[in-house]
Amino acid sequence: MSARDDAEPPPPPGAGSLAAWRQGDCVLGDHYFVHRTDPANPLTDAARAAAASGYNLVETPVAGLAVVTRTCDLVRGQDVREFVEVSPLIQVEEEVRVQVDRGLRPRYAAVPALAGRGLVADLDRTMTVEKPVVAAWERVPGWTTDDEGRRFARALARKRERTAFPDDFVEHTQRLQELIKRKHGRSSEEGATLRSIQEIRVSAEPDWQAPRISLTFWFILTADGTWHLGEVDWVSRWLGLLPVSARYVASDGYAVTLDQLTAAEYLTSDRFDLDYLSN
Repeated sequence: MSARDDAEPPPPPGAGSLAAWRQGDCVLGDHYFVHRTDPANPLTDAARAAAASGYNLVETPVAGLAVVTRTCDLVRGQDVREFVEVSPLIQVEEEVRVQVDRGLRPRYAAVPALAGRGLVADLDRTMTVEKPVVAAWERVPGWTTDDEGRRFARALARKRERTAFPDDFVEHTQRLQELIKRKHGRSSEEGATLRSIQEIRVSAEPDWQAPRISLTFWFILTADGTWHLGEVDWVSRWLGLLPVSARYVASDGYAVTLDQLTAAEYLTSDRFDLDYLSN
């Protein structure tokens, strides 16, 4: 009789159930994110320390990990889908966390259940682990309602699909973006108005490649955000920050709710975000 004949039989494929896990769920505690670096050109302190020791793999301690694999692939048997993708959870300042929650920082994804801890998922970093590893973790639900789950999924999609705006448009709108970043968290009428906006979109007529472009901005309000507008024409004031330009010849803007925006207007516009201003 061999050494294994009287041992417990191995678990069937798919055991170590992940049936309760969903995209957006997390594990907290002492965990590490692993990435590869070029020892000749390390970019972070952790990478430089690894390179100095002759390693090209870097282990960085993180506050936890968030699952970014789709739920349908996550719960499939490990004989069919062996791996799970995860992104590290990082601590951010409250102002940044609010911007992430509003969808203004597509590098990150808000994890609703961890908002009180100031943690967000850093989508710039993703690694894969085998499913039995995840099955051994203590699951922390990342969200509690279907809407929160959809918002997390949209954050993942937006990370990959967002428009690469022309460099001169980035420069053209710099003062507007700096104002949004500076005033968003302020206790003022303007700050309250900015917080009542769930999304900003912009369209270019005739298109982004044209030599002369007319811009239209859509400031999409939350369902209860209309009252913040008050008597000040904030949209005109904000668009007044855009400089005179030989290429961007006109800028119009509207404060609307989603039900006032047509499907065509939404689909032919691009989301306007703050990520390129962040460090």
